[in-house]
Amino acid sequence: MSSTLNRITDHRRGIMLAALGTTVLSFDALLVRLAVAGPWDVIFWRGLFMALSLTLALRLLRRRWTWQELTSGGWPAGISAVGFALTLMLFVLAVLNTRVANVVVILAAAPLFAALLSGVFLREWVPVRTWLAMAVCIGGILIVFAGSLGFGGWLGDLYALLAAFTVGANLTLLRRSAGVDRLAVVAGGGLIACLVAAGFSAPLQVPGMSLFWLAVMGLVQMPLALALMGEATRYLPSAEVSLFLLVETVLGTWWVWLLLGEEPPPATLLGGGLILLTLTVHAWLSLQRRHVPA
Repeated sequence: MSSTLNRITDHRRGIMLAALGTTVLSFDALLVRLAVAGPWDVIFWRGLFMALSLTLALRLLRRRWTWQELTSGGWPAGISAVGFALTLMLFVLAVLNTRVANVVVILAAAPLFAALLSGVFLREWVPVRTWLAMAVCIGGILIVFAGSLGFGGWLGDLYALLAAFTVGANLTLLRRSAGVDRLAVVAGGGLIACLVAAGFSAPLQVPGMSLFWLAVMGLVQMPLALALMGEATRYLPSAEVSLFLLVETVLGTWWVWLLLGEEPPPATLLGGGLILLTLTVHAWLSLQRRHVPA
């Protein structure tokens, strides 16, 4: 009885963390656009701010430095930090090379990769309904890609697809490695991204207002969102955590449409609607099965 209650409590805690994390994350594309800076400048400053803010948080909360936590976490911590760095870079490159709606819709494919990788590496095989949902979502992604061919946004779409794969893989790794410090790997990822971007950017030439928005992203928004999502993998399977990217898909498109007037094209609405409907039905069926009495 006690173990059942603990599982229910952990599941609810995981849902809360994942939902809050993806809501915070939904402002990311808007902030990238508001920064009005080159992609590598954005990556440099946001990565540096993330590394500084989370290193300070680790020092205040746990009396340890980021490199100490990464060292104690072993190779999973190092690989996860590289994964967060790749996600940061690919997302910025995607947002600045295609429509925001395309990026967030394609990122909703992360559950597909998380479910597949969790099965291969963690033996957490998904049911048939999840494979069917994957097939439908792939169709939706192809529709989004087809709509980008006319205006040359396919490269940004490709960056977004690679980011979705990286998110799914990293969530799976964190699910396998419960002892890895989530704050440390996000901080390490920020530093790696900053160092990579240093050779391609001119950070000291970024205007003051752009630097303000980059500071909001790097010091508050991104560290909080990624840390919350990483923490959620302690309590939920990676595929279930990544399903909460549905929140970002809807809200991320809405913020940019509302404040910057970037209206999603018909192909994105069609493909995105197909993906959202499929994943919503899948999530509902999963919850129904979870609550069926044994």
